[in-house]
Amino acid sequence: MSTAPIVAKVWSFCTTLRDDGVGYGDYLEQLTYLIFLKMADEYGKPPYDRDIGIPAGFDWTSLTTKRGAELEAHYVALLRKLGEQRGMLGQIFTKSQNKITDPAKLFRLIDMVDSTKWVLLGSDVKGDIYEGLLERNAEDTKSGAGQYFTPRALISAMVQCMRPAPYQTIADPACGTGGFFLAASDFLTNKSNYDLDKDQKKFLKHQTFFGNEIVAGTRRLCLMNMFLHGIGEMTGESLVSPADALISTPSRGMDIVLANPPFGKKSSMSFTNAEGEQETEDLTYNRQDFWATTSNKQLNFVQHIRAMLKTSGRAAVVVPDNVLFEGGAGEVIRRKLLQNTDLHTILRLPTGIFYAQGVKANVIFFDNRPASPHPQTSEVWFYDYRTNVHHTLKQKPLTHAHLKDFVECYNPENRHQRTATWNNEASDGRWRAFSREELLERDKASLDLFWLKDATMTDLDNLPEPEVLMSEIIENLQAAMEQFVSASRA
Repeated sequence: MSTAPIVAKVWSFCTTLRDDGVGYGDYLEQLTYLIFLKMADEYGKPPYDRDIGIPAGFDWTSLTTKRGAELEAHYVALLRKLGEQRGMLGQIFTKSQNKITDPAKLFRLIDMVDSTKWVLLGSDVKGDIYEGLLERNAEDTKSGAGQYFTPRALISAMVQCMRPAPYQTIADPACGTGGFFLAASDFLTNKSNYDLDKDQKKFLKHQTFFGNEIVAGTRRLCLMNMFLHGIGEMTGESLVSPADALISTPSRGMDIVLANPPFGKKSSMSFTNAEGEQETEDLTYNRQDFWATTSNKQLNFVQHIRAMLKTSGRAAVVVPDNVLFEGGAGEVIRRKLLQNTDLHTILRLPTGIFYAQGVKANVIFFDNRPASPHPQTSEVWFYDYRTNVHHTLKQKPLTHAHLKDFVECYNPENRHQRTATWNNEASDGRWRAFSREELLERDKASLDLFWLKDATMTDLDNLPEPEVLMSEIIENLQAAMEQFVSASRA
């Protein structure tokens, strides 16, 4: 079944609401509330007859039978009441608010949702519809939703490399709208990978995924996204915690961590001193299981993710460039990773693939190891997909095909059998290994490595298209400005 007509139908109403000041994100939230209630209503009827736990008088029927000011007042009361409930129901409606102040338009939206039998749609169809809406929301730069949206092609490549298996637990300590969970679920349910039995399907639905997301609106979208893809239960406990993942030591070990933790400035808080002046103080996490104390959020996430893993656990994490070269705590953490884990692969990513402008990022892959006096990393394989690579979100977005060569070089079936594409004769090869000793000898044990020649510096005929070039200039200027602002606040 094609999802495009339903996505177009659902999304078209947003244009009308925009005139009332309802943004994409707000619209998506209201849809989340209403679709959840409609599905709860459908599950409560034959042949399902399931008790979803919706309090009497605050169900779907109570909305469809009201009009005008009475409907608006009841909708506000309903959101407040459902936000007080336990489990996934309460998490979906936590801090929920009505953003559609025109009762007539609210009724039209309810009527539109009511016209579709959501339960009868397959989880793949419902999931695709919701994913389509999330992607449209992320594309709207004004909404700011792009910061929670990792390119699907990158997520897919990371999952292909990690090859999750049945009965393995998968976590994301900053899960956003749940992109990694859904890609992993798709991989596990793909019959070309596994033919899951009943118990494996049950484990996948209820016990595989664990996440953290501190932003209530984003957490709600994540839970709904997962639920529509067949992960979790309406009446079950939430699989996504609202707690800050960095606050405390993980309570259990995970088999796999897939994550793109938030980029940005160091964690800080502002306060007024005794003289009445505003001061800013960097926040640090006092964790006994951390190798170094730092206010750098990205470095803390790397340490936390290592702590989340079982001794046999594996991680694939998107990190900004500063994690690869920053001194102080950054150097300590890199040396510890090389000593205590098998940091076996680093993928260098180009700019122009994230909704946030000017982001220079990488994916680090490492396997945890039991405590040992011997170094656990012997060599690190690098894939340079940045030099001479040009992407933009509109003209040349990142696709699965662009990362196919990296996945093949990674060799997920047996990563211990790899073949470099770079040598003295093939100097344009993007895939090569460096020994642990070579890396430790570098200044600050920097992993910020390049070896390919930048063609734009030597061949003017090889310049990218003007639109791409302009986009890169803008991204670099914005990134430089952000770094300048950060430095001035430090």
